[in-house]
Amino acid sequence: MGQVRILVVEDEVIVARTIVSQLNQLGYTVIGTASSGQIAISKAIENKPELVLMDVILKGEMDGITAASQIREQLDIPVIFLTAYGDDNTVQRAKYTQPFGYVVKPFTPKDLRIAIEIGLLKYELERDLKENRDRLATLLNSMSDAVIATDEKGIVTFINPAAELLTGWQQADALGKEISQIFQIIDEVTETSLENPVTKVLREQQVVYLNEYTSLITKNGARIPIGDSASPIMRHHNKINGVVVVFWDLSERRQTQLLEKALQKERELNQLKSLFISTVSHEFRTPLSVIQSSVELIELQGDNLTAEKRKTYLTRIQGAIKSMKQLMEDVLFVGKSEAGQLDFYPQPLYLEEFCRELIGEFNTIHNHQTEIVFNCQSERTDACMDEQLLYYIFTNLLVNAIKYSPAGGNIQFNLTCDTTNKVAIFSIQDQGIGIPEADQRRLFESFYRASNVRSIPGTGLGLVIVKKCVEAHQGEISVTSQLDVGTTFTVTLPLSS
Repeated sequence: MGQVRILVVEDEVIVARTIVSQLNQLGYTVIGTASSGQIAISKAIENKPELVLMDVILKGEMDGITAASQIREQLDIPVIFLTAYGDDNTVQRAKYTQPFGYVVKPFTPKDLRIAIEIGLLKYELERDLKENRDRLATLLNSMSDAVIATDEKGIVTFINPAAELLTGWQQADALGKEISQIFQIIDEVTETSLENPVTKVLREQQVVYLNEYTSLITKNGARIPIGDSASPIMRHHNKINGVVVVFWDLSERRQTQLLEKALQKERELNQLKSLFISTVSHEFRTPLSVIQSSVELIELQGDNLTAEKRKTYLTRIQGAIKSMKQLMEDVLFVGKSEAGQLDFYPQPLYLEEFCRELIGEFNTIHNHQTEIVFNCQSERTDACMDEQLLYYIFTNLLVNAIKYSPAGGNIQFNLTCDTTNKVAIFSIQDQGIGIPEADQRRLFESFYRASNVRSIPGTGLGLVIVKKCVEAHQGEISVTSQLDVGTTFTVTLPLSS
């Protein structure tokens, strides 16, 4: 308990003496008494008590509530009210002075002691809280990261100097405003407004982070790329008391990243260019060799060349020319798509009819001994897609399925139209050699070929074309494969593109 120094303010002399006597018996030190509000303030200033016991109703112009308010504001000394008045009006007035206790007369020494000890404890806790709050404010104000705090309604309650600098809003102007006025963000790619992270935290009641490529719109309309996190401030019973947003300027980092990406892109382009030249040169060399050797044989044999041999040599030349032509078309297609100039003309069509016609045409053009089994799982297959791009997708997938499958096997070509989710799901499943797991994630890179098929002729462009056509439809393609068992490509496209 210790020798707590107390000032007693009571205009009834006998009552004041009784209170002083009780305090002395309880072990407290009374530094004086006062009978009016003015005297109480003067003695408080002079003697600096640790606690004031204040009667609410005092004689003179200043009552106890007004005197207590001035003592709290000027000296930060805790006040406990002693009064015989417990009506609601008096209690409400007394509340404005933030008293540390309220004891109704008559009271016992025990009541007085409990009120004093609780009041002193509350004052100590309040002082510790204030010190911690001041320490936190100093820390937040000295942070290089920007910080904005709001209440549970998203109203700004704090903004540090770093946030003032980034947003362009001064604290005096920002306090009391709705957070979306101060903290406006957009997607840098689409330039559309994004949901305020405070709103999202208040709804989801958990920490949220900004997506990549988010920019802050400052007060003067400038754009600053930022990183961000927003966290709930929780009170008792897991209720949100507010939100704190921490964000930082990514301008320098973004410039560095862009430079690094540009350099990396240049390196990749140079590598791709070298790979392109070596691959195309290699792929052209084979048909050119066929053409050259066939022409030389025709010239050497001259008049001795039979009609059958002439037909054989011409067939070889035609096949080689066709191979070269297809390679050139593939290269041009990939180049066009990389340049963002891929034509996309969706039109109404029936997918089941399209698939059956494509398989029939495929069987006619390609001489193979593998059966293509088509299954349609839907009654309605009407859609709006680019027929030419669909042709590229499925002819390339079927060519690969046949190329890497044993003769005499079968290929499952399945179609399902999910009208609920408005997507068409195609799958092509073979019984071929499969794709090593390490190669699967790179299958759609230009000129990349799986490690177990490099001895089989191919350019590594077929799946690139497939993916470009799928992306033009805003669809998705995935692959599952097992060595020596087979591979399944699944293509999911929106029914209306």
